[in-house]
Amino acid sequence: MKWYLQAMTRYAQFSGRARRKEYWYFFLFNILIAMVLAFVDALTGTFSAEASIGALSGLYMLAVLVPGVAVTVRRLHDTNRSGWWVLIGLVPLLGLLLLVFTVAAGQSGENDYGPDPKRA
Repeated sequence: MKWYLQAMTRYAQFSGRARRKEYWYFFLFNILIAMVLAFVDALTGTFSAEASIGALSGLYMLAVLVPGVAVTVRRLHDTNRSGWWVLIGLVPLLGLLLLVFTVAAGQSGENDYGPDPKRA
């Protein structure tokens, strides 16, 4: 939960670096929270079958869109890649390369985007 809150407090900070732990825990908690909200949407009747999303889960996903992109950009910075690589996720099949980048170990020591977050 600490890593999720850390990513949320750095809401729209696209500079710096993010460890793998921060990135993956952020997305793990996003999935868990979205599942709980989807369940609540189904119970309260705010789930739309046509849109395949509920009101609460939809609002939550909109709220975490910016921090999700920001933590992905910082994760790419940790691997010494430009944040613009996040756009490759929009290309079918090539988007898997983004997964490879986020799973890869970060560059040890300081790089072009700042100091090593493991040593900070």
